[in-house]
Amino acid sequence: MKIIETTDEFKSCVENIKKTKGYKDPIGFGICRVDLGQKNLDKTLQATYPLVNWGENFGSAAVFINALAEQGVNVDCSANEVVCDINSEFLLTALNTFAPYVDEAFDDAHKNIQVVATLYSLIKQNGMLDGEFKVVFIFADEAVESVEAAYLKLYVLSQAKVELRGINLNGAFGALPNVAWSQGSPIELDYLRENEIELKLANEYPHIDFVDKFPRFLQHIIPQDNTRILETSKVRFGAQLAGGTTVMPGASYINFNAGTTGSVMVEGRISSSAIVGAGSDVGGGASILGVLSGTDGNPISIGKNTLLGANSTCGIPLGDACIIDAGLAILEGTKVGIYPAELTKIQEANTGCTIAGEVFKCKDLAGLNGLHFRANSMTGEITASRSTREIKLNADLH
Repeated sequence: MKIIETTDEFKSCVENIKKTKGYKDPIGFGICRVDLGQKNLDKTLQATYPLVNWGENFGSAAVFINALAEQGVNVDCSANEVVCDINSEFLLTALNTFAPYVDEAFDDAHKNIQVVATLYSLIKQNGMLDGEFKVVFIFADEAVESVEAAYLKLYVLSQAKVELRGINLNGAFGALPNVAWSQGSPIELDYLRENEIELKLANEYPHIDFVDKFPRFLQHIIPQDNTRILETSKVRFGAQLAGGTTVMPGASYINFNAGTTGSVMVEGRISSSAIVGAGSDVGGGASILGVLSGTDGNPISIGKNTLLGANSTCGIPLGDACIIDAGLAILEGTKVGIYPAELTKIQEANTGCTIAGEVFKCKDLAGLNGLHFRANSMTGEITASRSTREIKLNADLH
């Protein structure tokens, strides 16, 4: 368990580790604490990462892989993902390798060292349970195989280390167990069923906040500055919220792998894989459809400064400065009329737009800027016209 003395020696050590046969830099890695099952003691219910790395800090990854090798654990870098238990010996080996930087461990540039140093100190004081702490490596962005890898990817999304829809989450639903959540902690449903009588008679039955495979966003993520979430249940872990986003209570909801790219007012539903641009307003009860709810698998993006009126439904991608009036359902197959004068204005607002005619399916208008969808209150006819106004949010509210 050699102690590295200088930064040059550290760099040489990392280079030698990377020259090891079969070695490959992971695309993502991190150390996590896991919540284990109450009935199935080896079953991971949740993984909490103080720090996740994605496409970065490859020297730290090499140190972790080497520390495992020192304990007789060889990491298969050809696998999609690898999850390994760690112990105090692993942490001490890593600290000895990081020794030239340990005095700077609490600088922003050395957060992996901070994680190792803090965890080593905690374990020396309090001990640890078998399997309580793990190191996780993802070598290929393939379908998720483990709870630990699923959580790492959800962290990466929610911390905006990748763009929305920029990471493979296939397999996540199969990997994550459905659990009862109580004050942020997961409880196996089988454990509750098996011990229901004893727990209730002893007045120890827990308060259950909700039952789901995913925790809530705020259980794991510190939101960006000037972001407001007025009810914790309204944002699922794996969502991505840009600074300035406001999520109101009531009918609002943001699913995983969905979110905002700037200051957005959210009073409606942003379904999985849907993205809303800066300055837009998702009105009360409005719904943006997800890939499993009527869009033929086509994810929806909403442009900047766009308004979805109260209780409207959006089933197509929209460009900038669009409006869907309250109560309207704009789906791929919805037919809308566009009068010639308005069609000319729409074409002028969209370079290269070649649509022609008087009646269109909405899927033919997908992604265009400056559309205003409205219904004639006398005839019920749905029309699209050129939006004449930019939708700007009140800066004092964000």
